[in-house]
Amino acid sequence: MKINVIIIDKKGKDQLYAPLIEHYKKITKPFAKVEVIALFDKEISKAQDISPQAAQKSYSRALEKYLGSGTNIALDPASKEFDSFEFANLLKDSATVNFYIGGAYGFERDFLSKCNNAVSFGKITLSHKLVKVVLLEQIFRGLTINNNHPYHK
Repeated sequence: MKINVIIIDKKGKDQLYAPLIEHYKKITKPFAKVEVIALFDKEISKAQDISPQAAQKSYSRALEKYLGSGTNIALDPASKEFDSFEFANLLKDSATVNFYIGGAYGFERDFLSKCNNAVSFGKITLSHKLVKVVLLEQIFRGLTINNNHPYHK
């Protein structure tokens, strides 16, 4: 199984969260290969200075090339909240799962409609770097649930 976490985020060395991200990628290896793909370019930077709508369009353009293969799931605070068992079900029956974390202005409705599902981690606002860690932990937890591993108990 292949799981991609595709995030609108500036690339750079993150001293605080990078070790946790690597930890979850490592412990997930028996169940799936996890890759984190950070996307940020001049177009996104400029669009964020123009308007929220322009920013969302730039996110869609950057992310759309990853749509198409596998199951596509966006993280969207306005969407349904899932418990860990429901989240684990999202990971079943797919060789590839792509998770999308939008930029500061979230996703266009059109992009969300192209995804198979959208998940909310609640109404609180989390930094991109922290939500990446939370998502990776939930991916690991979901995979352990699906594989009857005792981690989730």
